[in-house]
Amino acid sequence: MNQQLLRKLGLFDSSFLGFGAIIGAGVFVVTGVASQTAGPAMLVGFVIAGIAALCNALSVAQLARIYPMSGGTYVYAGHCLHPAAGFIAGWMFLISKLAAASVVALSFAHYVQAVIPPIPIRSTAVALVLLLTLLNFLGVKKTSLFNVIVVLFTVTVLVVFSLVGMSKASVTNFIPFAPFGLRGILQAALLLFAYTGYARIATLGEEVENPQVTIPKAILIAFGGSALIYLLVSSAMLGTTPAAQLATGSPLETAAQQWAMPWLEVLIAMAAISAMVSVHLGQLLGISRMFFAMARNKDLPGVLSGIWVKRDIPHMALLVTGGFVILLVIVADFISIIAMASFAILVYYGLANASALTLAQAQRLYPR
Repeated sequence: MNQQLLRKLGLFDSSFLGFGAIIGAGVFVVTGVASQTAGPAMLVGFVIAGIAALCNALSVAQLARIYPMSGGTYVYAGHCLHPAAGFIAGWMFLISKLAAASVVALSFAHYVQAVIPPIPIRSTAVALVLLLTLLNFLGVKKTSLFNVIVVLFTVTVLVVFSLVGMSKASVTNFIPFAPFGLRGILQAALLLFAYTGYARIATLGEEVENPQVTIPKAILIAFGGSALIYLLVSSAMLGTTPAAQLATGSPLETAAQQWAMPWLEVLIAMAAISAMVSVHLGQLLGISRMFFAMARNKDLPGVLSGIWVKRDIPHMALLVTGGFVILLVIVADFISIIAMASFAILVYYGLANASALTLAQAQRLYPR
């Protein structure tokens, strides 16, 4: 049985997979949460979070360069620390991303219901999972092309939003700058998980062309571009709308309402939906590759390592991924899912950084 996936993703595809994984709930939801914890000083919090996330990204980038295989930190921790550490990392990833995928599917359904009220939330979420699972069955190249189109639309709308907001911004809206002091800034900085989608590129490392060069570049492009968009969007919001008014589930729409531009409100709603689609698509890709990698290494049933040669996809892993996410969408409690995902992903990235610290000087791209 063939258990090796083909390398089909170039720098452009890989970078956009990273963009799609990062620019989602973070920019459309988390910016509102951060504004409540830190006020305008959330911008400082995002910079601190960005520095921490950059260190994490550099660890992941150099590990992916050395071990360009499906599985990400499952592979790195298994090689650099101990097979048990890799096993733990794999399960932390699966727990975190399965939970996160169900949250994103439900968030997508909430946004759609806001536009079309009669549509039931859970049914819409299930439909999204089914459709994107089927899209994955077309192969990673076609899936990547769809992702590029969706992400380009999302980013274009966010740039337009930022430019309009900047033209209307007032310095007075940034005063007081840090109403909750250092504590509020650090609380905003804890939202660094909003940056972490760049690791999706590493999880798909086995399917990236010239991985030793492409993966580090793609991770840094996705990280840098997304961080810039976070800062631009946040500045546009805070420059036009008092932070206290942004405590909503859709802070960008709240800001756009102040500008009396209904067309922009519609675009923001559409971009939020498209962002959820790209994030969820990347999650299904990443989860299925983790199932595949762990099964290939005998840490999960071997049937999950099967590859449909015609499409060059781990078809059984994809089916199981879709099935688990649908189950969580139907039965899971929203708050418990988020808590579980947050804990698991911290353990996962802790193991990634511990793995990077073991690299010899000759293997390193970046200093410790």
